[in-house]
This record gives sequence, C-alpha cells and structure tokens, in this order.
Amino acid sequence: MMLFSKTLSCYICFLLCRYTFSEKMISACQTLEVHLNGSKVISNRELRSCLSTVQQEWFCVSSQKRACPQIVEDFLFACRHVSPDVLCYVANMADQNGNTALHYSVSHSNFSIVKVLLAAGVCNVDHQNKAGYTPIMLASLAAVEMKDDMMVVQELFSRGDVNAKASQAGQTALMLAVSHGRIDMVRALLAAGAEVNIQDDEGSTALMCAGEHGHADIVKLLLARPGCDATLTDNDESTALSIALEAGHKDIAMLLYAHVNYSKGQPRV
Repeated sequence: MMLFSKTLSCYICFLLCRYTFSEKMISACQTLEVHLNGSKVISNRELRSCLSTVQQEWFCVSSQKRACPQIVEDFLFACRHVSPDVLCYVANMADQNGNTALHYSVSHSNFSIVKVLLAAGVCNVDHQNKAGYTPIMLASLAAVEMKDDMMVVQELFSRGDVNAKASQAGQTALMLAVSHGRIDMVRALLAAGAEVNIQDDEGSTALMCAGEHGHADIVKLLLARPGCDATLTDNDESTALSIALEAGHKDIAMLLYAHVNYSKGQPRV
C-alpha cells in the first residue's frame, strides 16, 4: 500500500509539477554564466543580486521535505541549457550553514531527489557543511524504508569518500552508523570500502563504538571483516574489550575476548 501511494504521488507530481525558468531566473542565470566565464563586466551588486535570486529559487525547489523530483530535474535541465558551468555551480550551492541540496535531500530521506542530483553528475558528494558532515555521513543516519532508496544510498556511497572524517570530531560515516545501530548502513558502507580500523580524534574505532553502545550484531559484522584490529587503543589506552566491559555489555566482551585470543593463535602470513 505504501509503495502504491508513493508511486501515485510521483506520477501526479510528474503530471502537474513541471517547471520552467521565469524571466528573472533566466536573467540571473545568464548573469551568473558571464561571471563564471571570468568577465569583469558584472558589478558586485549585480552579482550579489543574481546569486541571491538563483540560490533562493534553487533551495526552494530542491531542498524542501516535499520537493518534487520532476521539478528538480527540470530546474537542472534549464541550468544545463544555460551552460554546464552554471549547472555545476547551482547544484553545489551551499547555504549559510554550508548545506547543499544534497545535504538536505539526504537529511529528509528524500531519495528520489538524491537520485536526480546524482544523475546530474556534477554534485560534490564530499562537501562538508559547517558542522563538518558530508552527505555520505548524513546518509549513514538516514531512514531507508524501500529497496530502491537503499540502491540510491549505495550509489551515493560509491561516488564519494566513505572514509572521510568529520572536521569537528574526526568521525567517519561508518562510526556514525555504528553508534546509532544502523546495521543496514554499516553493511552498505563496508561494501563500499569503509575502513574498520580508522580512529577518530579520541582514538575510537567503529568497533569501540559498537561495543560501547551494545550493538552485538554490528560487533560480529565488524569482527568478520579481514584485518579488523580489536586490540587498538584509544587516547585513554582503552580497547574495544575494556570499553564493552565498562559499559556492562558482557556478551560483547565475550565476543571480543574470543576474537582477540583466537587471532593470537593464528600463524602470521
């Protein structure tokens, strides 16, 4: 029933929500094109006015919770018609918080918009907002209910650096997914090449995060990865095992203890 409802709403959107540039937008995009070509004929005042017009319209169309993919696609097509440079500039516009349309669509779990943005082929998926997060990091926390949406997430992961660190604490998308118990995202990130042994600014690893938060299934998943090092220590000299014990997760501590001791008994290649 949910699938039918979503399909119907998308079809209605396609029929009713076509988009064309207003004369004001055409003029603003043409001014932007002249500026991007390196011309000095555009005054600072004209440039500010043009950027304000384009940014306001772009975020209104692309970054609302109920944004329509057909409108976004039409908008991007119109930008490409002006010039590829204008398309690239607009698609990567950031607001005062450093968020792009891709940040917002991921945060809203509006994966039909994410799909359109990725299809444009110009979005910087590794752009960090002022909080230090990329769209990939935000996607690791997003709610995914449908298989098609997960396919879009996987495409997003494949386009960027899944091992990038957030600028404020040095966490990766994998650490964020692990901390919030998002095993579906953990699987997708690992499949996309996420490294299990990366340490954040406090020296924590994804395995330590999983042990601390009591996510036994994720601990098993991480331990099954070749090269997963359960003996790493953080800045306080704590290991994943000691962290799990301190948090009272004895079942996880047993898993870690068994893994560490089994690994010790294996011959080195």
